Amino acid sequence: MMTFQSKAGIFFLCLLIIAFSSINLAVAVPKEQEQDRILALPGQPRVAFSQFSGYVTVNEQHGRALFYWLTESPTSPQNKPLVLWLNGGPGCSSVAYGASEEIGPFRINKTGSSLYLNKYAWNKEASILFLESPAGVGFSYTNTSSDLKTSGDKRTAQDALVFLIRWMSRFPQYKYREFYIAGESYAGHYVPQLAKKIHDYNKNNPQIINLKGFIVGNAVTDSYNDGIGTVTYWWSHSMISDQSYKSILKYCNFTAEETSGKCDDVYSYAVNYEFGNIDQYSIYTPTCTASQNNTVRHMRFKNLHLISGYDPCTENYAEKYYNLPEVQKAMHANVTNIPYKWTACSDVLLKNWKDSAISVLPIYKELIAAGLKIWVFSGDTDSVVPVTATRFSLNHLNLSIRTRWYPWYSGGQVGGWTEVYDGLTFATVRGAGHEVPLFQPKRAYILFKSFLAAKELPKY
Repeated sequence: MMTFQSKAGIFFLCLLIIAFSSINLAVAVPKEQEQDRILALPGQPRVAFSQFSGYVTVNEQHGRALFYWLTESPTSPQNKPLVLWLNGGPGCSSVAYGASEEIGPFRINKTGSSLYLNKYAWNKEASILFLESPAGVGFSYTNTSSDLKTSGDKRTAQDALVFLIRWMSRFPQYKYREFYIAGESYAGHYVPQLAKKIHDYNKNNPQIINLKGFIVGNAVTDSYNDGIGTVTYWWSHSMISDQSYKSILKYCNFTAEETSGKCDDVYSYAVNYEFGNIDQYSIYTPTCTASQNNTVRHMRFKNLHLISGYDPCTENYAEKYYNLPEVQKAMHANVTNIPYKWTACSDVLLKNWKDSAISVLPIYKELIAAGLKIWVFSGDTDSVVPVTATRFSLNHLNLSIRTRWYPWYSGGQVGGWTEVYDGLTFATVRGAGHEVPLFQPKRAYILFKSFLAAKELPKY
């Protein structure tokens, strides 16, 4: 029989174990992580998840530091995957777009001073890490001004890899966690290029970044096929004349370093005259008339320089909100007092992009062979990186079909169409523009949930 002294000793030992476990748990959380915790954003509704934001230096010599915002999952965040979200441009902010009008937990009210909840936030399924990349985008900065005029695909991928490695040291609970990359538009370059960087890094290092796959939407993929597919979309959707269609195909070389004068002329006429005053990122929805000359959204195709004005009102709200001093303080942002306002996109980066891959299809082939899970989706009302461009590009992968083309459903309605190949799933999202989750949030949520679960999109 156990004596009273024995019981007391065991009880005391248990207390010591609990105490030491608590101490070890506290030590396991780096101080930098806790310093990045967001207690609450101005005008934010109450939430049941943790948020962190701040800077990670990716190059000490030049003083490049990237700004991130982590929104953890409200349920079982310790077991949910981690997803890195990237917007494109190049030069556009993941905070402005992905976080604030697409997949993030909050939306910004019209006053630009308060937030409300997004019913279809992706952090219900995974913790979402938004990254403003490269340096010069949003709150991300460099102390070497020449960096802003020498940015390109290669440095962007390398800096993002360094960011992830160092961020994992700050957030060790995400080491070895199931990890995915997601993005849209020019992130059609960023996402597979970063995936390859991680894949190559993991061959010779501990695989703390447990990359499982990626998903991209309305993604810039291959210069030639994207170009042909885009012009074909314009013509097939009655945006340009037969004459302009034939002339663009005749005079424009979609892979040349420089465009010809004839190409520039016919292209400019089609875009500036024949298009009319439409939202090129969502051709069937009204344009925002609140502030036609304030914010300008840019999209860039290599060599053709297809720059299109885009002024949705949501961008105006974002530029008001993230320039509020109290918001920047709550987010630990603008700690170096950058001498310019936070903007949704950077004109400097866009105009001075130095290297852009002609095609990322070779990377697709390599990563498909490596067994990564890859999904590509297209909103079908986008004329900037349209569904035809993506289909033309993906067709050149020559993949075998596993599940033939079929309509998928959301709420009893066709949500889009999909085809499953060996190594890749392609899906369209019906009635969605360039930013699919902005125009069709429920359908985008179903798409994302199916991707994580590796399940085919619902057939009814």
